[in-house]
Amino acid sequence: MTVFDLRNVRVRSGEEHREAIEVELPPIELGGERYIPVPEKIPAELAVTRASTGWVFELRLAVRLHGPCMRCLGDAVIEETLALREYHDLKPETDEMATPYLVEDRLDLSAWARDSLVLAIPTQILCRPDCAGLCFVCGRNLNDEPHTHDEEEVDPRWAGLADLKDRL
Repeated sequence: MTVFDLRNVRVRSGEEHREAIEVELPPIELGGERYIPVPEKIPAELAVTRASTGWVFELRLAVRLHGPCMRCLGDAVIEETLALREYHDLKPETDEMATPYLVEDRLDLSAWARDSLVLAIPTQILCRPDCAGLCFVCGRNLNDEPHTHDEEEVDPRWAGLADLKDRL
């Protein structure tokens, strides 16, 4: 977990502190599948600006995730570039005016990057846009072996109903 301590930042209102930092991202689980950031520690640029009433945080990073394709279970790679911004009021009147990533002058960069990444990635993670997926009959990868099944096999448990259909 990467945490940035604001007590080490010495800026006045209107001034900005910039720093190159490595953000550690844990693996992300989506739909029961695990997606791993490569590398685990991602180079990022953090900017902390002191406003008259609070703090403005900016984080820029490029993330690459590896995991299974949601159609064929092959290898999929997602690349996202994130440009994030959060504001934290020093005396917030509502929850919207305070960032949940700042606790006791410590900014949780890992949680912030992870949450933003989950919101940025596509709803379907595919190995390629035209992924054909797996055959629903035999389970083979249709990208490697495109095929069709001419005969539709009837489940033997439904044979009695098939006979009844033929008689009607």
